[in-house]
Amino acid sequence: MLKVPDHQVAGHQAGHGHPGPLIDDSGRFYKPLQDDDRGAIEAAFYTSFSSNTRVPDHIRRFFPVFYGTKLLEASDGSGQWPHLVLEDVVSGLSHPSVMDVKIGSRTWYPEASEDYIQRCFMKDRKTSSLDLGFRISGLQLYGSEESGLWKPDRKLVQHLSADEVRVVLKKFVSSNSPVDPNLNPDCSFASSVYGGSSGILAQLLELKSWFEDQTIYHLNSCSVLMVYDKKKELKGESSDAKVKLIDFAHVTEGNGIIDHNFVGGLCSLIKFISGILTSPDECTTKACFAEL
Repeated sequence: MLKVPDHQVAGHQAGHGHPGPLIDDSGRFYKPLQDDDRGAIEAAFYTSFSSNTRVPDHIRRFFPVFYGTKLLEASDGSGQWPHLVLEDVVSGLSHPSVMDVKIGSRTWYPEASEDYIQRCFMKDRKTSSLDLGFRISGLQLYGSEESGLWKPDRKLVQHLSADEVRVVLKKFVSSNSPVDPNLNPDCSFASSVYGGSSGILAQLLELKSWFEDQTIYHLNSCSVLMVYDKKKELKGESSDAKVKLIDFAHVTEGNGIIDHNFVGGLCSLIKFISGILTSPDECTTKACFAEL
């Protein structure tokens, strides 16, 4: 049985003539191919990446497993539609907390049309992308059995200031309610989710080390997905914190040049998370999320 995922926090959702993604019970995620060059580009990337011997195995784990493409009934009932068949990265997590972070101060690529570049530039300038090198595209946090999930409006989280981004990154690893604007995030899970030899920071640093050298791909407008099971953390169990790179509809060939736009954004995100681990009590702004 296919169903609409409840953990999608960014990207295209069903509506306005566009089908949304689907999942099944076997741990697979079905992403509808966009009906323009973007769909062809993303399918070509996954095909190329999955067979590229220059990509080391320890880096492959940061990308969803690719199982090919499949023609399926679209989630909006509009008929048969080609889908990418990918690993569902939250499969097996009972209460996943998820954050989608779009990497890069520039989300357009040089080969794009002038109209597309201008639209992206305006969005990059209005959001935190231009200033920080990344923007939070969306998130959901598991609060508790009583409060359920906190899933703030995407448009609001994309326009956060640096201090507000820091607060959200702290809320992501806190045990107290993310909904109450009067509670300072306690960062109770920062050391276990962000820190440690297998935490999110270590994974981001491993990616950074590879991207500082790799010149195969330029991942324009790609996202870092950070995921962990907060309910397990609340019970004192391993949270299965992991990082995945997603969204490859704007990938271009590296042509022997380092992807400085991606590296710069990744370094900025690493700096924010490192700061939370070393100084968790800084920037305890309460009021900035009253509207979320």
